[in-house]
Amino acid sequence: MKLTSNIVRTSMFALMIVFAEFTAASAQDSEFSFKVFNRTDSSIKKLMVSVDGKKWGFFDIGAGIAAGKSAELVWSKSTDSEPCKQWVKAVYADKSESKPVKFDFCEEDLELEFTE
Repeated sequence: MKLTSNIVRTSMFALMIVFAEFTAASAQDSEFSFKVFNRTDSSIKKLMVSVDGKKWGFFDIGAGIAAGKSAELVWSKSTDSEPCKQWVKAVYADKSESKPVKFDFCEEDLELEFTE
């Protein structure tokens, strides 16, 4: 009886570990992430985003994305109800802005590249 109890306990523990790993992988897969490449000579200080091209919000990019560097960003869960296609523009260190471009953030392996 004791051997059967240990086998059941071990099996349950193994099943819990597999379930936990599956849940973590599923949560990670459901995040919308994308990569930003700054191919300009100036740091990107803000990355602005808009559903309609009129009212703008922004991504928290910390101190910015240096010239020639890249960063991976993840959408906040609070934006899950927003449409996939949104306008994006960069604000540079000299306060100039890139032209807004529409991107589909539901696209797998999305990469945004700023070159101006």
